[in-house]
Amino acid sequence: MLHQLAPDFTLLDQNGQPHSLHDYLGKWVILYFYPKDDTPGCTTEACNFRDSLRDLQKLGVVTLGVSKDSVASHGKFAAKYQLNFPLLSDPDRQVIEQYQAFSRTTYLIDPKGMIAKIYSKVNPTQHASEIIQDLSHVHR
Repeated sequence: MLHQLAPDFTLLDQNGQPHSLHDYLGKWVILYFYPKDDTPGCTTEACNFRDSLRDLQKLGVVTLGVSKDSVASHGKFAAKYQLNFPLLSDPDRQVIEQYQAFSRTTYLIDPKGMIAKIYSKVNPTQHASEIIQDLSHVHR
């Protein structure tokens, strides 16, 4: 999938609002897949993105989290940890299967909609800074 066009999709976020990948053409997108709301690793990873969001936005990056949890579950998770980015609900696992993201996996999608990098061995505590470091090379 690397260097291929990222499969488009439309999923609902924690507020029931639809998000389509094509809406973000022209921006870098972090599309991160995680196993389950409000579990230790997933909470660490989500809070890591939350705390890094301003730095990511300065680089023109949109962050989207995806799991099979429901919109309601995402709503509780986002409220509990003041998560400031969309958590997308994929209860049928259609997008998870399209991206073969059966474990904690992140796709970095470039402004043209191409998959620029795949992170398959994600460390939840350092993941956002790893992506910021990778993108800072691109922005030089």
